[in-house]
Amino acid sequence: MSQSRVNRRAFLTTSALAAGALAMPTVLRAQSQAEYEAESSLRTSRRNVMGFRNHEWQDHFSNLRGGAILCDTYSRALHYWSEDERVYLAHPCSVPMTEDFTRRGMTEVTLKRYQPTWIPTPNMRQRDPSLPERVEGGDPRNPLGSRALNLSWQYYRIHGIDDPAKIGRRASNGCFGLMNQHVERLYEMVDIGTQVRVI
Repeated sequence: MSQSRVNRRAFLTTSALAAGALAMPTVLRAQSQAEYEAESSLRTSRRNVMGFRNHEWQDHFSNLRGGAILCDTYSRALHYWSEDERVYLAHPCSVPMTEDFTRRGMTEVTLKRYQPTWIPTPNMRQRDPSLPERVEGGDPRNPLGSRALNLSWQYYRIHGIDDPAKIGRRASNGCFGLMNQHVERLYEMVDIGTQVRVI
């Protein structure tokens, strides 16, 4: 093999390595950007939900007659136990945006509403006069979603949601919002009189 072929091969190998070295920071930057976006997305979703706390129904209710719902404002989750204890559900939910809108204690389901109509409360309209007077059920702008469970406290409900980004956030005027598929399942299991506790 001649000296010129060796030098030419060494030159080409060196050139390829140099080109690769120049391109490498771009590849690394692309990987770092993708990793950053993935981590950022994970951080955002973690921020939405504080993390479920395990609850035993006995810590909050004296019995499960008619089933029981626990709304946990701290971990931003709703828990449901059926009367026979065969069904236990735990779902992330939206919670009241401030302590002023938060009411704690015992209440119960007083009305089940399929495709509920939303009528903003007088206080909501006072704070934001641009709110519509009424939004019919099934309208995508309806913040009650596909189902609502009215509680014995006036204007307080467990309901579906119009915007999934609200789940796990302090985003409501006192209600607990669930993904529509979650509230639809709960709606089928709950009866009028089902006990509810908000902590």
